[in-house]
Amino acid sequence: MLRLELIAASNRQPGWVDAGYAEYADRLRGRCTLELKVLPLARRTASAPPDRALADEGARMARAIPSGAHVVALAEAGKALSTRDLAAQLERWSERGAPVALLLGGPDGIGNEALARAAQHWSLSPLTLPHGLARILVAEALYRAWSLLQNHPYHRA
Repeated sequence: MLRLELIAASNRQPGWVDAGYAEYADRLRGRCTLELKVLPLARRTASAPPDRALADEGARMARAIPSGAHVVALAEAGKALSTRDLAAQLERWSERGAPVALLLGGPDGIGNEALARAAQHWSLSPLTLPHGLARILVAEALYRAWSLLQNHPYHRA
């Protein structure tokens, strides 16, 4: 059983984001599951430095990581993975038997306290993506890679 948790620092997203994410997360059933934990963004004001909000989000994100989890930070500077690479990674994670926490930061990234816990850094794209789109992309990429491992016809490349 592979338990994946997407821990996201985010405000409320539009309905199309929730629907898109749910479409792929719901397909991951049985031996692989994907759960979303949303942590509200820290308040940002003109008088407070953005670093304070980032530190607050990072601390809350670190506390949300399940005990014993393998932590992966979603970061622009991380390693790009093909679908086949991600499928192989899912297989390795599954063999470990520990949950996997995927960290998706807010507008300023991932706070240092959470980032320090990451054993891996995964780049979805060299592009800067809107948070909601990144959330959907993660769910779809994980579903596609898992379907490849299951010899499911969803992945045809």
